[in-house]
Amino acid sequence: MSPFVRLQHAIPQHFLSRAIGRLAASEVPWLSAPLVHLFAKAYAVNMAESERPGLRDYRSFNDFFTRSLAPGARPVDPDPSAVVSPADGVVSQSGVVERGELIQAKGVRYSLGGLADVCAGPEYEGGAFATVYLSPKDYHRVHLPVAGRLVRTVAIPGKLFSVNASTEGEVEGLFAINERLVCEFETAFGKMLVVLVGALIVASIETVWDGPRSPYKTKQVVEHDRAFETGDEIGRFLLGSSVVLAFERGGVTLDPSLVAGAEVRMGARIGEGA
Repeated sequence: MSPFVRLQHAIPQHFLSRAIGRLAASEVPWLSAPLVHLFAKAYAVNMAESERPGLRDYRSFNDFFTRSLAPGARPVDPDPSAVVSPADGVVSQSGVVERGELIQAKGVRYSLGGLADVCAGPEYEGGAFATVYLSPKDYHRVHLPVAGRLVRTVAIPGKLFSVNASTEGEVEGLFAINERLVCEFETAFGKMLVVLVGALIVASIETVWDGPRSPYKTKQVVEHDRAFETGDEIGRFLLGSSVVLAFERGGVTLDPSLVAGAEVRMGARIGEGA
């Protein structure tokens, strides 16, 4: 086990993440302004595509980190059959659910049941899946890959390991043990799961609907009936993490170019519905 992963086992993950979360939420100018400027410079954040391009326009680090994009910065593929990327980021893994498992990293698999809990039905066996990693420099709002109706969410408390190549290769069942919000949708192409996975230093997972507020203390299952269009915003991360998508078998075919390491942009076509 690498020293980086050993350290994460040893540190108080939730205490550290929530403490930094309180710092990031501060609206005290002498504290928030330097954080915003340092972060933007360190990660070469492209502010030209933001709705508010000036760094002084943000009242807190969280306000800056969850910044909205300028109109037209991420056009959504208009084809009704298109499945689009839910976020800006890099594809961690993609493939097909086999024997109830998804690929976490090369040679490492994990359980869909462990990830999605009561939403992990047999209809996903043989269906496509993809994991998109959002790095710190990325746009951090999450959007719907295809039009659908939200029918259920499951808020699941858990660990807060960082999500990167080291942890994906060394922490067994990483996505199934970290804090996460499972969102189940019904679409024209069958059922779809969109799972927002928390990580170290992620202060919160937020959604556009009223619901459990992270950090989650207990597992909470909530029934919904809310319609969304392709590309509609559904949530955001306060600092980076990953989104796992899973589709009912036969419903969606992902593009062959959607392989580990491929860069994606929210709204760009990543597959097609049957």
